[in-house]
Amino acid sequence: MKALNRIIEAARASPMRIVLCEADDPRVLAAAVRASREGIARVMLVGDPGRIRAAAERESLALGDIALVDPAASEWHTPFVDTLVALRGGKGMTPELAQREVLKPLVFSALMVRHGYADGSVAGAVNTTADVVRTAIQLIGLEPSFKLVSSFFLMMLCEPFHRYKGGLVFSDCALVVDPDAGQLAQIAMAAADSARSLLMEEPRVAMLSFSTSGSAHHAHVDKVIEATQRVKSVRPGLAIDGDVQLDAAIVAEIAERKIEHSQVGGHANVLVFPNLDAGNIGYKLAERIGGAKAIGPLLQGLNYPANDLSRGCSSEDIYYVIAVTAVQAQAAHARRAHPSQAPHAA
Repeated sequence: MKALNRIIEAARASPMRIVLCEADDPRVLAAAVRASREGIARVMLVGDPGRIRAAAERESLALGDIALVDPAASEWHTPFVDTLVALRGGKGMTPELAQREVLKPLVFSALMVRHGYADGSVAGAVNTTADVVRTAIQLIGLEPSFKLVSSFFLMMLCEPFHRYKGGLVFSDCALVVDPDAGQLAQIAMAAADSARSLLMEEPRVAMLSFSTSGSAHHAHVDKVIEATQRVKSVRPGLAIDGDVQLDAAIVAEIAERKIEHSQVGGHANVLVFPNLDAGNIGYKLAERIGGAKAIGPLLQGLNYPANDLSRGCSSEDIYYVIAVTAVQAQAAHARRAHPSQAPHAA
């Protein structure tokens, strides 16, 4: 899988500190050990060290250089309590409640990222998506140029039978149910950034619809057209087509017939779905019938990366999400080091 191998090699080139908070789960533990051993991340595990070591022993896993962080004994406990009260005091977070909340590995991990003790986090093998996303939004926060958090899948098409070879970004397939035009534009710009950092190529965005170039007239089409215009006004250099049907987005011959002055030319590597119905169905069709490997759902629009896992995930799935999170963290650091070069999504 060439596209996926590029992500792994990029992660290995500059290992980031990735924190996991479900460390007594055998899948998480095996992925953490593999990621550490293969050098794609500097892994940190949050939880009860005794339970983590016992789980590692049961699975015959050597923890090696992995750092174990105990929320109850950490020197960061008190400042994290103060941070939690400052962030959530207006929502009823008292010092007494914060003392208990900080002991939760999911909360502690997010605060590690916020305070700069970790570069990104991965959770969701045990915790629910709602808890993972809510904690990330509340404690890590949104990247300043974005107004919402959305999700995407990396879809890898690398098998001999795939006509299209390489990686695609599908967004949003897991979070935003029915985005309005402004939200859809935000999703498209975040997905373009995800493609640039993870596929390591210039994004070519298709704003999907049942219509191409106004071939149908409906409010749902109008939304996609408006969102496309919003993206063009903010990022005039971004290659984007919309409204566009799927075949015109990914087949050059069809794009040539259907789209006058196409910027993408049937070579889209970012597919933006008009709503969650379409996105969820689309990625599962590509995975189950098309044989694509789906990595995600991954989160975009956050200050620093915090990714969710399916509770049915495998150890290999978690390993790949650690690699993706590391590369997202590299991009976040680069964005802050060179803020004038960062893309905007206002």
